[in-house]
Amino acid sequence: MSPTLVRHQLPHSGSTRCDDPPAPARLRARTRDWAEIQERMLVPLYEAAYDRLGVGPGTRLLGLGCGSGLALLLAAARGAQVSGVDADESRLELARERLTPDGMPEHTRVVSGGLEAAAPGDAAFNVVTAFHPVGCVSTVEGLTASLTAAAGLAERGSAVVLGGWGPVERCATAGVLRVAQRLSDSPGDYVVGSAGWRPSGRDDLEDLAERAGLRPDGSGRVSCPFGYADPASAVRGLLSTGLFDAALEAAEQRQVEKELAEALHPYQRADGTVWMPNVFRYLIARTR
Repeated sequence: MSPTLVRHQLPHSGSTRCDDPPAPARLRARTRDWAEIQERMLVPLYEAAYDRLGVGPGTRLLGLGCGSGLALLLAAARGAQVSGVDADESRLELARERLTPDGMPEHTRVVSGGLEAAAPGDAAFNVVTAFHPVGCVSTVEGLTASLTAAAGLAERGSAVVLGGWGPVERCATAGVLRVAQRLSDSPGDYVVGSAGWRPSGRDDLEDLAERAGLRPDGSGRVSCPFGYADPASAVRGLLSTGLFDAALEAAEQRQVEKELAEALHPYQRADGTVWMPNVFRYLIARTR
């Protein structure tokens, strides 16, 4: 394994962010909450895609919006060579700690630069992932451009995995995320170029693949429940996604946290835990 992690300004990476970055203390806390609470929620999505593609030795994987690196770590544990890009340096720092612990071989590289710096050297990528749900990105155009650029670094016919929310009626978290939509005074219908969550359309992933010049080659659905030890952990985890940044710009943090906690009440169990069943969808596309 030779992991490569690159800071790259991808509009779709890691989480949705507002134009102005949060204060350093808030950013550090959110990064910690993402890595410790929220990131694991999409593990079933990662594993389902890896199983379907047979990710393992011989796989050269590029993770777009790799965040703090959990998906990369799972691929590396299967024997894949992994590289990752993300705009959030604080999340990348955690990814470096996970993927380059003491005792790793000298050929392990952690670099900072453009997308091309993530290329594995003498061999092109053969798997590209963009796991972060399409409905959680700031601009479709930015994600399209990044996928197009990544496809140019991959072998012909390489798999590109796109992740997205499933049908809104099968995603309990959708009702909670509408708090962010309402508090940020965003319109009921998603507008391309706006920030934050939106309900997924049936053909979102296929449309994105077509925009990026990719050829769809199968899809699947995965159960990804969001489970938390208590409501406080749920609030911290959901805020760490960045989907509430616009709401935090429009309202006081105390109000956002209060309304988010209220929206979580229907999903709190008798033992105090919070459980929200969700279905996520993934599309396997191929480079031309």
